[in-house]
Amino acid sequence: MSSGIEADVVLDAAVVLSLGMNRVLGHGAGLAGRGAEALAALAEGRAEARAAALAEVESHERALREVVERNARIAALAETGAKIGAEVALPERLQPGEQSAAELTAWCAATDPVLDEVERRLSEHLAAQVTTQVFTAPAEGLQADTERSAPPPPRSEDVREREGRQDDVRRNLERIMARLLPDVAEAERRDVAEAAGLLAGIGTAEEAEGVLQEVRLRIQAANRRTEEHREQERRRAAERDAAEQAEAERRYVLDSITAAFEDLGYEVQAGFETLTAEDGTVTLTKGGWPDHSVRMRVDDAAHVRASMVRERPAASEDDRRVDVEREQEWCEAFEAARDRLRDAGIRSDVAWRLEPGVRELPVSARSGQTRGRAGQRERHRERHT
Repeated sequence: MSSGIEADVVLDAAVVLSLGMNRVLGHGAGLAGRGAEALAALAEGRAEARAAALAEVESHERALREVVERNARIAALAETGAKIGAEVALPERLQPGEQSAAELTAWCAATDPVLDEVERRLSEHLAAQVTTQVFTAPAEGLQADTERSAPPPPRSEDVREREGRQDDVRRNLERIMARLLPDVAEAERRDVAEAAGLLAGIGTAEEAEGVLQEVRLRIQAANRRTEEHREQERRRAAERDAAEQAEAERRYVLDSITAAFEDLGYEVQAGFETLTAEDGTVTLTKGGWPDHSVRMRVDDAAHVRASMVRERPAASEDDRRVDVEREQEWCEAFEAARDRLRDAGIRSDVAWRLEPGVRELPVSARSGQTRGRAGQRERHRERHT
């Protein structure tokens, strides 16, 4: 990069935590509550006050994340209940607002046993469904004699023994089936039910135990795959959360840089090509800079790169003298902006710097465009009003 600066960016913990809280609460990109207090204490050098404020932010952010997890579990259990036709009383999902960390944590503690009980009931409902399917005998087509009503013949000892054995098998199957997680995939559920269905034609206790053992094994396999699926979903959710957090941090850095340089008298424009700052690129200009501008890019809220450019080629030694003056002015502004960013919880460590006058300034690729910078700025203003 010619005539430029590269700096590594580190966000203060209060900023990172507060941005995460704002995302959960659905607020804007600004810092709220104890996060702002922690930054103010940092700027004023009040270490003890900062530590207390930061501890409260950490506690609140952790409690908010736990609420999000419980809300997701409530939604998942509701979906499972609908799939298997079970009606269960689920608690309402909590929409975090002004609750304290202690209140949020208390809600989570009270909700956990309720959700555990709901999951148990869903498993029992599923177990009863499968057991009923297995032991419901098909209609025998026997009808009562319309001409005479005779009492049924007495059951033999063998019949009573067989019925008693069947009742034992049924109870054992329902107990074993209750171990099946209610949110197993439909294919897994069918696989378990298929094995359980073999009990309908079993004649001896030994044969029944063999089938029940197969049911146990299939339930274990189904539960293992379900737990793996749950873990994959948790991992995907964590990845989405990390991506959203990274974007929030990048946007915070970009907005803070914009505010810092605007306070120093610069006009900050979004990228020339798209008139948006979605790619993290901005252009800095100044009223007294007819021929110069600074292109700045924020990469992943971790790096800032800036380069001064000319709007048209230098034509004389006087132009080159002005270049050095503009570069020196820009370097001083960058240092002033770093101080302002530090107050906003953004520390920047310069990794590479090219001193003024070392190289000729590159010419902006925009120099061949027919649109003037003034017209572009006006369109930018209209777009954001």
